[in-house]
Amino acid sequence: MKEITAQELKKWIDEGQKFTLVDVRFEEEKKIADIGGTLIPLPELERRWREIPDDEGPIVTYCHHGVRSLHAAQILVQKDLEAFSLAGGIDSWSRLIDPKIPLY
Repeated sequence: MKEITAQELKKWIDEGQKFTLVDVRFEEEKKIADIGGTLIPLPELERRWREIPDDEGPIVTYCHHGVRSLHAAQILVQKDLEAFSLAGGIDSWSRLIDPKIPLY
């Protein structure tokens, strides 16, 4: 399964690369810490994956630590979409890129 590090994702953002960010956590988690993207909790992904635009470049899924997002990326790859999981999740993003994002 393909993963992208927080540093690589930051580089994509800085370079203006197109991608779609999908948060596969639960709404309660998004209220605590958020880096954007469309919220589709992992248990809902199988039935809601068509809501994700597939013409905006690759899809990057994220969760708290990167476990659920790996599973989400695998589901999307099985749907013939290009998908990456944010390695280490939002926790990694907060620790390495943006310390203003709360840890939880």
